[in-house]
Amino acid sequence: MDKAWMKLPRYSPEYINGVEVFLNYAYTKGNPQGVEILCPCAKCHNAFWRTRAVVLDHLIGYGFEKGYDVWVRHGEGLINPMDLNGDMDDREDAIDDIDGLLYEQFRDVAQEENGVGEGPNEDAKKFYNLLEDAKQELYPGCKNFTKLSFTIRLYLLKCLHGWSNASFNALLVLLRESMPQLNIPDSLNKTRGMIRDLGLDYKKIDVCPNDCMLYWKDHENDTSCHVCGAPRWIENVEGDRQLEENKKAYKISGKVLRHFPLIPRLQRLFLCSKTAGSLRWHEEERSKAGKLRHPADGEAWKDFDKCHPNLASDSRNIRLGLTSDGFNPFRSMNVSHSTWPVVLIPYNFPPWWCMKAEYAMLSLLIPGPQSPGNNIDVYLQPLIEELKLLWDSGVETYDSSLNQTFQMRAALLWTISDFPGYAMLSGWSTKGKLACPCCNYNTNSTYLRYSRKMCYMDHRVFLPMDHEYRSNTRAFNGRKESRPPPTLLKGKDTLELLENFNNVFGKMQTKLTNGPWKKKSIFFELSYWKHNSLRHNLDVMHIEKNIFDNIIGTLLDIPGKTKDHEKARFDLQDMGIRKKLHPKETNEGKNIMFSKACFSMTPNEKTIFCGVLKKAKIPDGCASNISRCVHVVEKKIYGYKSHDAHFILHYLLQVAVRSTMSNQVSHPLIRLCSFFRCLCQKVIDVGDLNILQSEITETLCQL
Repeated sequence: MDKAWMKLPRYSPEYINGVEVFLNYAYTKGNPQGVEILCPCAKCHNAFWRTRAVVLDHLIGYGFEKGYDVWVRHGEGLINPMDLNGDMDDREDAIDDIDGLLYEQFRDVAQEENGVGEGPNEDAKKFYNLLEDAKQELYPGCKNFTKLSFTIRLYLLKCLHGWSNASFNALLVLLRESMPQLNIPDSLNKTRGMIRDLGLDYKKIDVCPNDCMLYWKDHENDTSCHVCGAPRWIENVEGDRQLEENKKAYKISGKVLRHFPLIPRLQRLFLCSKTAGSLRWHEEERSKAGKLRHPADGEAWKDFDKCHPNLASDSRNIRLGLTSDGFNPFRSMNVSHSTWPVVLIPYNFPPWWCMKAEYAMLSLLIPGPQSPGNNIDVYLQPLIEELKLLWDSGVETYDSSLNQTFQMRAALLWTISDFPGYAMLSGWSTKGKLACPCCNYNTNSTYLRYSRKMCYMDHRVFLPMDHEYRSNTRAFNGRKESRPPPTLLKGKDTLELLENFNNVFGKMQTKLTNGPWKKKSIFFELSYWKHNSLRHNLDVMHIEKNIFDNIIGTLLDIPGKTKDHEKARFDLQDMGIRKKLHPKETNEGKNIMFSKACFSMTPNEKTIFCGVLKKAKIPDGCASNISRCVHVVEKKIYGYKSHDAHFILHYLLQVAVRSTMSNQVSHPLIRLCSFFRCLCQKVIDVGDLNILQSEITETLCQL
């Protein structure tokens, strides 16, 4: 049935006639004798029964539910994969193409079955077992599911919705008791066995409890750490796995790293012809008009291609980005726990695919309860081993879109993290006098005696040499600024500095340092890493959240959040700047008075400021309900998430400060918000980057 009319404007005659066709079909096939049918509009979502007239109004007013192209709730049958006669494009659109999945996953074994090879190896046994499960009916007469397809879908629901193992086992028991003819596994272990045979399993690697080493490769059978001597197993653990009388001691590892192999998952991307074709998008379909729309438009990607033409010669070779951050998996702030997932992103895809969750590949799951810190390199060893193989020789991979086998290679372009994560991945300490990785040894820092922390100012060094701010002594620190901007430290220079650096890992070991360097990063084991012009990136969402916290805390004078506190005023006095803000003694030195700063707001101005954010009307889907975070009576804003801060900083803060602040304060803040909004656009003109760089430097000086 031709359904092209479903994509036409809802006011067009073709669409209205198509709705009539749908209603006739639904009342003929779906509910021949009924008065009401399920309404498939974007508002009802096939959840409410409506009369024909109401459904007609809804479909014209709201349109069809997104993705409802096959009218399964109104009499149209599902596509049977076995009726598609081997057409691969149609088979991919089928509901459960289990046969296609098996033949793609075990392609060599399938050829052996047809007489190309000989001997049933382990892969062949898995293939035959899964093929047998794929042929078994879920129950007598079932046409939509097989035993294998239903089991996969059921296990997917468990993973997506966080069912516990006990609840999944209980569900299997209930299904088998209520429907004895249902052909499904009777336990979670057997279900996992089927999933494992599909190649979707992970490997457990024991780790020293002090993060010194992995029990891996040559040390796989060791029973204690060869660095600190800590035992591998938790001692005196007994349990009865089956029967009480069969008690026997079993070994429990002190710490376990979970490794999800990367190579099979990259190979699987090429098994679907649509996905395999999209992996060449960055070269074949990307617009090359000189604008930044994709990482391939950036200088780092282009420099990499120039330096490594062999990898760039085949657009199917994968470019990866790595990110990692800690999180608490227990959904409770009362429990201090930090688990670190390491996720890889393939950048070959179009930008609207790159950041989708289904293409983010979890490679490592580093256990808590503490952050691994610099010892994260110990955990990254299995991943680096795979990346070396993918770079040096590659792996044979079948490309279903071109129906050919090629040698797939892959390279890691950069990492993305917050600022503490930057230190863990790069080895450069982001604390102390030399905290800035870009300024490196030329970082301009000052120790604040009263606040007891480092302060990083002197942003005038990034201005043009003839800029008026460089000679303005009164508005800054009383000195002219004639220094040039610091130079970036290249990968080759870093490698030379750390050539003789011996890494020492483990919580119990004495850490070695080389100035700001805490280690030689494991990424330098990748032969191409030293040539990468951009090795580490900072996550803009983290930065926006921190900046917004500081701005709101200071403007609203929130205790514990403001940067304009008593110690800061004494630091100004100690530095000899901003004399109007210095503390003043009154009543013969018994009391200290602090004058108001230019950004201080009266209670009425704070009410207006909060009211602007409270009453802002935001289109659906742009942000969460920000008004719930704004408390006008308390004159505070709290409880917002990172995306809320991102949205307010881009669109709302400018309006609020313009309504309550003087130009002296509002203009720099508006320019700051404009910088982040321009930086986060989907399309950026390359020429605008230099403008943004100069503007943010000037904005920092104004702040």
